[in-house]
Amino acid sequence: MLLENMSMAIHAIKANKMRSFLTMLGIIIGIGSVIAIVSIGDTMRFMVSDIYKNAGVTLAYVYVWPKDGGDMRESDYFTLDEMDRLKEVFGDEISYIDSNASTNAEAVFGRNKVKYQFEGIFSNYPEVQKINIIYGRNLNEADIKGRKNNVVLEAKGAKELFGTENAVGKTFRTTIYGTTDDYNVVGIYKEDLNPFEAMMAGTNATRSGYVPDSLLTWPNDNIYGLRLYAKEGTDMNAFSDTFTSYLAKTKNRNKEDVTFYSVSSEMGSADTIMGGLSAAVGGIAAISLLVGGIGIMNIMLVSVTERTREIGIRKALGAKTRDVLIQFLTESAILSALGGILGVAVGGGLVLLGGTLFHMKVVIKPSVILVAVGFSALVGLFFGIYPASKAAKADPIDALRYE
Repeated sequence: MLLENMSMAIHAIKANKMRSFLTMLGIIIGIGSVIAIVSIGDTMRFMVSDIYKNAGVTLAYVYVWPKDGGDMRESDYFTLDEMDRLKEVFGDEISYIDSNASTNAEAVFGRNKVKYQFEGIFSNYPEVQKINIIYGRNLNEADIKGRKNNVVLEAKGAKELFGTENAVGKTFRTTIYGTTDDYNVVGIYKEDLNPFEAMMAGTNATRSGYVPDSLLTWPNDNIYGLRLYAKEGTDMNAFSDTFTSYLAKTKNRNKEDVTFYSVSSEMGSADTIMGGLSAAVGGIAAISLLVGGIGIMNIMLVSVTERTREIGIRKALGAKTRDVLIQFLTESAILSALGGILGVAVGGGLVLLGGTLFHMKVVIKPSVILVAVGFSALVGLFFGIYPASKAAKADPIDALRYE
């Protein structure tokens, strides 16, 4: 019986191709919009998540700041000895820790000048954050302990400054903390940015580079804040509680005066916000499904009127009210489901095309597609109930007399 109803429904749709297509258009636009918007939202969430993962989900920044608005004390700053003591106390719970020191400076080579942001690191930094060296080497322990003026530059900045990416062995002058000196290039690395990171970076003229952390904490080695990476798999909430309690005790401060800012918490907040925005915009786009459903109701009412005599003949030959109801409901559901399938193709195709044009890896979840198609069929059933009920309740005698 179901197959017979489906066959009749498909025949009725084929008999009025243009009208059926125009009826489905609202569903196609609605489902296509929902698929495209939700997929774009999921893609952006994936890219943002990727950025945080690249930065390190166990990355955290720590500093002491009096919440009561009081002045900073000298003891609120950190020293190199304190950093060593923290590594001893927490052991392998901390994979890496440094001063989070950085400075902006202008590198000069001949007539070329390039703005740089130099970041201070220790020699084991590549263990927690990959530095894609393409020429030369990373900074080593001798560079750090000897406070050597050695740097690792990003490839684009090196080409702008020296005219070539392979600038290993070359020297430039720059001023850091008021002292001008020569700096030696020991390595060149390449930044691997995803399209979202590249878009955020834009045409930023400031290039990046790494110098020994000890150069940026000299001469007094007073450190305002710490950057640390906990070991992989660490529960950052629990670690934050333990770490801040220890610092509050050693610094003779209240626990609230110690700020522990982790990437994992920001990542969760950003994902929640983007997920909410995606759902909200997708919900707004889904309103067009209501318009499509009204279109289906309208066309089914027209269809019932046109096929009044057919209904009368079926009922006269023994068709029950339920049979006629199911027939028209099936036609309405198929019409809507076909629109949903075409909408998925349109929405998914646009997202894939955009991903290809912008060289982005797009995310289209199968669950979203299944829900969209299923929801479109439900829309057809819901808005088809009244026309189908009207057809099913038709009096066979009056229907047979209808011209």
